[in-house]
Amino acid sequence: MSDLTKLEFEALNITGKNYLSWVLDAEIHLDAKGLGVVIIAENEISSRDKAKGMIFLRHHLHEGLKAEYFTVKDPLEL
Repeated sequence: MSDLTKLEFEALNITGKNYLSWVLDAEIHLDAKGLGVVIIAENEISSRDKAKGMIFLRHHLHEGLKAEYFTVKDPLEL
């Protein structure tokens, strides 16, 4: 169960203070997982990969931001 809560990098702070490092870390980790295409505009993405990308990105958000972006379903929008 502890693997489910483990973060690969620091979650995006609610103030956005660590936004630049968060974006770079998210991009690198998504690429390493073979999901880098989910955050590139105008790509054909399977619904499965889109869901995997959203799960990964939401996992690395501050709890307050998760609530704010609850309805976003596209990793590119997030």
